[in-house]
Amino acid sequence: MVTAIVMIKTDQDAIVDAAQQIVAIDGVREVYSVTGNWDLVAIVEGRRFDDLSQLIPDRIAKVPGLRDTETLVAFRAHSEADLEAGFALGLDD
Repeated sequence: MVTAIVMIKTDQDAIVDAAQQIVAIDGVREVYSVTGNWDLVAIVEGRRFDDLSQLIPDRIAKVPGLRDTETLVAFRAHSEADLEAGFALGLDD
């Protein structure tokens, strides 16, 4: 599975509607409204990189009210459980 984080700028009055339309798109796992330079952040997944190369520009970026997007492709997921397991290697409980 390939995961990408899509940061999105919208027209000010389009944030809620855009978020609702984006989260309804197949392949979009979550959409967050955020503070800072971006209005929304979407977490998207596809089986292959090619899936994302169609999903993001052809579906997400065409939602009405969007002004700009920036996409980050995730290489590896790190979680607290992963980190604890890595540090615990070779240690007895």
